[in-house]
Amino acid sequence: MIEILGYRVATELPNLEQNPRSVINTLNPHSYCMAKGDPVFKIALASSDYLMPDGIGIVFAANFLRGIQINKIAGFDVFIYLMKELNNRGGSCFFLGSSDETLESIRRKAAVDFPQVSIGTYSPPYKAEFSNQDNEIMVEEINSFGPDVLFVGMTAPKQEKWVFTNREKIEAPIICSIGAVFDFYSGSVKRPSEFWIKCGLEWLPRFLKEPRRLWRRNFVSTPMFLMDLVLVKFGLKN
Repeated sequence: MIEILGYRVATELPNLEQNPRSVINTLNPHSYCMAKGDPVFKIALASSDYLMPDGIGIVFAANFLRGIQINKIAGFDVFIYLMKELNNRGGSCFFLGSSDETLESIRRKAAVDFPQVSIGTYSPPYKAEFSNQDNEIMVEEINSFGPDVLFVGMTAPKQEKWVFTNREKIEAPIICSIGAVFDFYSGSVKRPSEFWIKCGLEWLPRFLKEPRRLWRRNFVSTPMFLMDLVLVKFGLKN
């Protein structure tokens, strides 16, 4: 773990034997900037057992501020790692979030890729805020299945805040917020090719496909993030 802009960021995939009860979240420049104006989101990220550097900006920050070379570990990387671990030991996982159609696609694909993994799913109502009853139903669906790993895909910051609020009620040793991975793995959204990922430009094809949705992330959050890096580097900001 290294500290970057007030967050303890993991430098490698989690060792689940050492810490079998874990909340895993990811950090990128956009989520960092969102958390500046959302105290609950900031606490949710800071309280993660593993906060993964899911963004080339976080990799750059580690080198710029600490002189440390780390690798980007995307939510998709964490997902595949955990599914392989579960497959090796015949474990189980639960997918919370997205549509019934996406969840069914995940079930079909995972049955081929990870045949030894038992899978449960639940699609929560699509709304900005869940009611207490909604939360009770979701927790009950998870706990009645009893997964080894809970994957939450509601997009940030909703998913991280939901996990933070309900963590003590959830009977799953590992809880992992992975957002867009549900869409990537199901095939409903195509992830950029390995070429763009290795170049550190995974964001570019995504932005070109969805400029209206992603413009703020790239043209507001990224400059704000870089400005904070410069201020911290020269001792003008804690």
